[in-house]
Amino acid sequence: MTGTTPRIPQVQPWIGEEEKALVDGVIQDNWLTEGARCKEFAQRLLELIDAPYGVFAPNGTLALALALLAVEVPLGAEVIVPNSTFVGSASAVILAGARPVFVDIDPDTLQIDVDQAEKAVTASTAAIMPVHLMGVSADMDAVMSLAERRGLRVVEDAAQGIGVTYRDRHVGTFGDAGCFSFFADKTITTGEGGFVTCRSPQTYERLRLLRNQGRLESGSFIHAAVGFNFRITDVQAAIGIAQLGKLDQIISRKRANHAQYEETLRCNPHVWIYRAPVGSSHVPFRCALRCERAFELAEYLDSHGIDTRRFFYPLHQQPCFVDAFGFMGDAPFPHSIGAYEHGLLLPVYPTMPQEAVIRIASTINRFYE
Repeated sequence: MTGTTPRIPQVQPWIGEEEKALVDGVIQDNWLTEGARCKEFAQRLLELIDAPYGVFAPNGTLALALALLAVEVPLGAEVIVPNSTFVGSASAVILAGARPVFVDIDPDTLQIDVDQAEKAVTASTAAIMPVHLMGVSADMDAVMSLAERRGLRVVEDAAQGIGVTYRDRHVGTFGDAGCFSFFADKTITTGEGGFVTCRSPQTYERLRLLRNQGRLESGSFIHAAVGFNFRITDVQAAIGIAQLGKLDQIISRKRANHAQYEETLRCNPHVWIYRAPVGSSHVPFRCALRCERAFELAEYLDSHGIDTRRFFYPLHQQPCFVDAFGFMGDAPFPHSIGAYEHGLLLPVYPTMPQEAVIRIASTINRFYE
């Protein structure tokens, strides 16, 4: 790489004049806490997702913990979580007072292996958490069938799932609750932020109490229940409103970049690009590769000014869980281990020019040549 060649970051939010104008409006109104912008942002999210109820949370991890509490997962109960996901999926279970139980993933889709999940169900299992990973959906037909047979609550981790559908129905609307994230690398971002959807009025009321200090309306100092401060600000909501205004463009650009990777790498026998499974749409989180010598390839791309990201480290081997729960043992998780060892994530962010995609893919081809 020459000194004049710009480095390609692994993610870059699309923030512009639309966001600035709406944030300026919040400042001019001098109302920074939850207000009119939060109300508008929530309503537009509910219309997009097609859910009757929803509340905000400070981030995706706290959205999951809030959902688990609201669907009344008992203290000490087990919650089934895929072994290949961000650590927040499991730490949210612990925060809610339950215990995560890890199961392997489907090697072709990276989604939870429902057959393995069924084998993991015990008398202590209260819920299952499918994670819609990499911008596609888990097999929600299979998840919901298992939940119905075994009497399990379903909390969907749709942190990467804005705009993603399963059989033409938006993810996050199948289970008892669905949780979304607006972190900087998500399809739409507010910097930080989360959203919890549900269909039950009773769950919605518990969500409202839990996130707002045990009261349904702010300004009251009579607290009907024990709750917490899980609110966001109108500044974040203003950014979110602007992001939703260009959601179609964001999705279109990310899909175009993903398609360019497929075209430029299609003759390379050393890499395989994960695609949407049957029934799922695809809003690429990154371009997910399964490749030979993934660690070496990541170093090679880095030396050529290209940032990448690895797949998630298997949860059963995370030091925090090994020390606390002794998860490592000899549990067989070949597919989540294989995904980590052979997986590599390439950028597809919406402001990324296709020339940069071609540069990355061509550099990968040269590495294997």
